[in-house]
Amino acid sequence: QVQLVESGGGLVQAGGSLRLSCAASGSIFMSMGVMGWYRQAPGKQRELVASATRGGSTNYADSVKGRFTISRDNAKNTVDLQMISLTPEDTAVYYCWMGVMRNDYWGQGTQVTVSS
Repeated sequence: QVQLVESGGGLVQAGGSLRLSCAASGSIFMSMGVMGWYRQAPGKQRELVASATRGGSTNYADSVKGRFTISRDNAKNTVDLQMISLTPEDTAVYYCWMGVMRNDYWGQGTQVTVSS
């Protein structure tokens, strides 16, 4: 069983920056998984923001390309999301995610609010 613990998030003005961090623990297989971040805004479906494989391949939602950067530390089993040039449209609950051994694991979520 994988546990994901998030930190970061909060309130920031439009144009500002935030960094989210996530630490994984609990399974010897977690280093094999894909890690990433999803977000869910009020009234909307949860969507993938960014993901990173163990080998370093990354994937970003079109809406965040050029503004968000995902980084993964395989030795520490952590994944960070650096967010810059934030807009009110980025306001959502952000969830750390890991996909491994055909299972999905989720963090508890952290609120990101961008004021205009």
